Amino acid sequence: MAKPKVAFYWCASCGGCEETVVDLAEDILKVVDAVDIVLWPVALDFKLKDVHAWKTGEVAVAFINGAIRLSEQEKWVKLLREKCSMVVAFGSCAHMGGIPGLANATSREEIFANKYHRSPTVDNPDGIIPKEETVVNGYNLELPKFWRDVKPLDQVIEVDYYLPGCPPPFETVATAVNAILKGELPARGSVLAPEKALCESCSRNDSKPDELTISEFKRVATSTPDPEKCFLAEGFMCMGPATRSGCGERCINGNMPCRGCFGPTPDAVDSGLKMLGAVASRGQADTEETSANFASTLVDPLGTFYRFNLPSSLLQRSLVEEKE
Repeated sequence: MAKPKVAFYWCASCGGCEETVVDLAEDILKVVDAVDIVLWPVALDFKLKDVHAWKTGEVAVAFINGAIRLSEQEKWVKLLREKCSMVVAFGSCAHMGGIPGLANATSREEIFANKYHRSPTVDNPDGIIPKEETVVNGYNLELPKFWRDVKPLDQVIEVDYYLPGCPPPFETVATAVNAILKGELPARGSVLAPEKALCESCSRNDSKPDELTISEFKRVATSTPDPEKCFLAEGFMCMGPATRSGCGERCINGNMPCRGCFGPTPDAVDSGLKMLGAVASRGQADTEETSANFASTLVDPLGTFYRFNLPSSLLQRSLVEEKE
């Protein structure tokens, strides 16, 4: 009997999700023995023409990581959707937009200006920026279109399942692969992670007082959290109350607050708003002055509350004017 075919593809991301597959260590041999990997550009030499040659539905599942920012990425994921029976959004960037999605807080013009004009390491006296089309020595050269917005995968194609995390823990990946191979998956559209909030599985949960009041926010860059106490109780912003569990508490165990990479719990329409509401209700803000002082201690609210999910949130992007 032929082994099921599996594809991996990488869009706008850092490569950490690919590292997760490698982190399977000897278990990756079990995966290779059980499936036929027909696309994995980061490790094997495949071309677009190879994917075009597949029959529709020939490949059992495509694990696609990274957000969508370029027209080339759109082309690839739409082709994979056509050729693959199942598509899994693999990691925070594909799931919600991820760190690349914070670019939605600015414009293409600002991004290009910072990259090609303002950076102190750039030597570009003529102010040249990349063009989508140009001619070099008589040859027409094309670059992908750089979209106005970063988009999560499900804003471009239909997604069957979501594997959250930045990156997804290799245990979660192994469990998902086994469930796919055995046909033991939940309802289509499910996030393959527990539905409870991270706080419920956090080892520090018992240290959180029933009546929690936050007078100011601290930063781990300038203060060291007590490894035995609740981060919020100490004044460190922790997204645990609004974030799914299932990550193995990797950040918590490293004495770092939760950043929210597993995405919102099912009851949260918008995890940023849920966390903002939770914090606002606990803040020491008896007067207008104390309220302003309390708010001023939170550095980069947008990047804090929407670090991984700005493109998939109710906001989706900041309101910035941009030339078309």
